[in-house]
Amino acid sequence: MTAVDFLRLDLPALLAAILACGLCGLLGSFLVLRRDSLLGDALSHAVLPGIIVGFAITGARAGLPMLLGALAAALAAVFLISLVRRVARLESGAATGAVFTSFFALGLMLIEATGARSVDLDLDCVLFGQLESLVWLEAQDFASLLDPAALAFLPRQIFLLAAVCLVLAGLVALLWRPLHLLCFDPDYAAAIGLPARRLELALNLMVAAAAVAAFEAVGSILVVAMLVCPAAAIRLLTDSYRAQVLGGAALGAVLGALGYALAGPVPATLGQAFSLNAAGVIGSLGGLAVAGAMLLRQMRRGAPKSAAISG
Repeated sequence: MTAVDFLRLDLPALLAAILACGLCGLLGSFLVLRRDSLLGDALSHAVLPGIIVGFAITGARAGLPMLLGALAAALAAVFLISLVRRVARLESGAATGAVFTSFFALGLMLIEATGARSVDLDLDCVLFGQLESLVWLEAQDFASLLDPAALAFLPRQIFLLAAVCLVLAGLVALLWRPLHLLCFDPDYAAAIGLPARRLELALNLMVAAAAVAAFEAVGSILVVAMLVCPAAAIRLLTDSYRAQVLGGAALGAVLGALGYALAGPVPATLGQAFSLNAAGVIGSLGGLAVAGAMLLRQMRRGAPKSAAISG
């Protein structure tokens, strides 16, 4: 593969994978720390009807209307989950599961009703994303990376992901201390006057924004995996808040890059003529990362005992 082939065919998808997985890994840490990872699953599915409504209004896959529609759907889902828990007196997991499955089913029906399937918003796109379809045909050489005219033709998913990453990273930095208290001691946070419910709502909307920004490129399955796996793996290895949040983002980005890089070579090494779905490989690596972290944690726990026995 030449440098031009890499720039045109691989770089856009690689950037999208890194941005999407790093962003989900960043926000997933807060969900894992709050023991509310199912909410990430719920929001990543619940945004689908909002995305389709945004498409129906504009008639095109425009980023801003779809993002606003997804945020509206996420807000509605959060409100309904709270309402179901209070009225039906269900535990959090049951209420969350009931709401997000209903929203996802509604989104699938809207795909057919609005004609969204005609612009590739079909079930495969929803579940697995379209990483492999992101290309940058205007790239001529590495100088194109500094050429505004050429950069303008990068896939719009990359611009959306980059913008959302910058905004949400800034919000995390701004709310670093309040989110710390919300995750580890919400009662104390409320007692000292922090608006705990507003912080929860802000966190939910941030997760929703990350989900919809990553949704089209990597699909709902990988969004769910990256909201959980990197953060869960880091949680097994550290009790530090800073290491958890920054490590979750870093591990997510690494998994995104590594998974995309291996999607083609792994089948080729086995003598196969096809390539694997990049989102599937990234998600599988996320599971392996959690398994590896569990093993490393057990080894670290067992090391002092072994030393004591041998001594």
